[in-house]
Amino acid sequence: MPLQKGSTVALLTPFTADGKIDIAGLEKLVQFHISEGTDNLCVLGTTAEASTMTMEERGLALKCIVDNAKGRIPVMVGTGTINPDSVKAMTQQAIDLGADANLLVSPYYVKPPQRGLIRHFAEVADMGLPLVLYNVPGRTGCDIKDETIVALAEHEYIVGIKDATGDVERLASLKKALGAADATFLKYSGDDGTTSDFVIAGGDGCISVTANLAPGKIRDVVHAGLKGDAELSKKLNEPLGMLNDKLFVESNPIPAKWAAKRLGLIDLAYCRPPLDEMDPQYVEVVEEALRYAGLI
Repeated sequence: MPLQKGSTVALLTPFTADGKIDIAGLEKLVQFHISEGTDNLCVLGTTAEASTMTMEERGLALKCIVDNAKGRIPVMVGTGTINPDSVKAMTQQAIDLGADANLLVSPYYVKPPQRGLIRHFAEVADMGLPLVLYNVPGRTGCDIKDETIVALAEHEYIVGIKDATGDVERLASLKKALGAADATFLKYSGDDGTTSDFVIAGGDGCISVTANLAPGKIRDVVHAGLKGDAELSKKLNEPLGMLNDKLFVESNPIPAKWAAKRLGLIDLAYCRPPLDEMDPQYVEVVEEALRYAGLI
């Protein structure tokens, strides 16, 4: 099932009190997003705490998600890490379990040159699973340059990018650099605070943390922008502004999981070490944001 323009949730992973994946809770979340009209699922990424999962756990979670979502909503799987062999192993697992696409972050910490990024992304795309590039230099220490994106967009299986730079002005330069390829190359915002502006400026949607809590509201914001109704998109986005900000008072997904528990979407706000549950000093802040968004 091809990836769609619109709202993609960066799906969190519910855990049990002893740190195991809550499969029943995960099924519930997938069904929730289908019923709320979310356009795509992005799973096993940073928000999902996938970096703490074994390959066996990744397989368990992905099988659950695909079994519940296949043919109903596209599933994009995070398969990024530093070691290319590990990336390929996770990508092959995604292919074997029926995922629709993968999201591949640039290798973090090691700061590869642009030619190294091109080779890395192309080799994974050669495996035949549609691939979305993920540029988040604030976490990786490595920026995927426009000219690199343009070169990679020539690959038949590299279909888009998640831009988490928060720099909306950069979208215009990328669209210009892509030329004719811009029409079919998906451009997703990875920064909740600028999603409305990103789509109004010609983006194709978002991959959103806030959508874990307000999927229908985020979808409405994005689709208004996609239809060219900037005024409506901004109006719908205004009540979400505080939430988009306060979900990052601590490292993602700590506040998002607390909020999801507060809304009854998951049973526990447990995060795997080295993360932790949200510091109580932020409870009132996040509660206020949920209230302002009309969620409580």
